Amino acid sequence: MTAREELLIGAALLAVLAALVLAAWGRWRTRRVMLRLERMLEEAIRGTFTETSFDESLFSAVETQLAHYLAASAVSARNLQEEKNKIKSLIADISHQTKTPITNVLLYAQLLGEQDLPEESRALVTALEGQAEKLQSLIEALVKTSRLETGILELHPRPGLLGPMLEDAAAQFAPKTAAKELTLRVIAPEMRAVFDAKWTEEAVCNLLDNAVKYTPAGGSITLEAIAYELFCRIDVTDTGPGIPEAEQARVFQRFYRSAAAYEAEGVGIGLYLSRQIVQGQGGYLKVFSRPGYGAKFSMYLPRETNL
Repeated sequence: MTAREELLIGAALLAVLAALVLAAWGRWRTRRVMLRLERMLEEAIRGTFTETSFDESLFSAVETQLAHYLAASAVSARNLQEEKNKIKSLIADISHQTKTPITNVLLYAQLLGEQDLPEESRALVTALEGQAEKLQSLIEALVKTSRLETGILELHPRPGLLGPMLEDAAAQFAPKTAAKELTLRVIAPEMRAVFDAKWTEEAVCNLLDNAVKYTPAGGSITLEAIAYELFCRIDVTDTGPGIPEAEQARVFQRFYRSAAAYEAEGVGIGLYLSRQIVQGQGGYLKVFSRPGYGAKFSMYLPRETNL
């Protein structure tokens, strides 16, 4: 082998060695940047991220931009929490400031109703009391909805029996169903689900209230629980006028009232609140209906915790 060939081979070996060194250094540098990015994201998730000084000669521009983004996100999160705290205070103030006046209006209306009044005045007192009760229900519903939407009010689903909760919900409507001569059946075989007992009962009561409201005298309402492998279904079925298909997707909107139901009591927030409660527990709420054949609202709740 000539000296020239040896020189060429040596140069090639040096080139290969240099390439390997550069590749190893590049991989090490990339790995260091990736580990740094991973650590930054972990700190952001924990809420402990703080921006530090970055040297472009040592860290990539992507890392620097991510640091700026996470810092801005942390500021946004703090601002959002401050806004939630303000909303929480506002809701508390509204609830507190309106509770006493409305209670007093109801009290005075009841006291007036006990007086010896002309028939036309008695009708006005009855209307006043009804409107005050409607206002009280509206404010309570708005407060509950706002607390759920802002995360102020938290749901705490736990494994439990559905039957007792459904029986309690149905019992609250015994006077109303008796007054309209409605038949209310409860079919609740022993089964368990994962749910917040207090708020799920509120959601069921909203569905029952709608069923009682729109079912004509002499009709029937069924409250039934059905178990499946992964979830439980709670049905509230009535023999009312039903809901047109075009309106079924809109009945869960806040304050939505059908043109055909303008004379019925309510402000159109019960179904919206029920859906918020069910979705907050990892479930969902659906409606099945045909005009003239009543309506069925189905609430699906998980049997295992999947939140």
